[in-house]
Amino acid sequence: MNTTFSTTESTKTKAIVISALFIALTFVATMFINLRLPIMGNGGLIHLGNVPLFIAALVYGKRTGAIAGAFGMGLFDIVSGWALWSPFTFVIVGTMGFVVGLIAEKVPGKRVLVYSLAVVAALVIKVVGYYFTEVILYGNWIQPFGSIPGNIMQVVIAGIIVVPLVGRLKKRG
Repeated sequence: MNTTFSTTESTKTKAIVISALFIALTFVATMFINLRLPIMGNGGLIHLGNVPLFIAALVYGKRTGAIAGAFGMGLFDIVSGWALWSPFTFVIVGTMGFVVGLIAEKVPGKRVLVYSLAVVAALVIKVVGYYFTEVILYGNWIQPFGSIPGNIMQVVIAGIIVVPLVGRLKKRG
């Protein structure tokens, strides 16, 4: 077959397109499928942006997961009036995507349990990361506790959706 693109270029192009797709899906799910909790402190924002983030990390690996999370949710913060949060989100959610993908790639065992472990790791990263972010931004050690229930709900709901879904996606792929 005569083509003008090498296999390496085709693979790189495919990786860029997949990353861009998951950046967009993460951004859209965060921007348009959300609910603000009326609780103390910052309140917390529950969104479904973690669903495409976890799918990207579990199906395509740590790099795609990190890119989708960092850029997708970081962009959401910039365009939705939370720009001060964007650098923190970039690091926290990028780390979540990387760790979820890393666990899925490296930990042996039954996939449902491994994916569940990856989601639990993401939960810890999110809760701890955003707790300390709020301490830095608000200068208060108590107020950030108000955002923890929303952060837990976000990740748990995404995990409930994604873990069984990814198992099916990987069987078909």
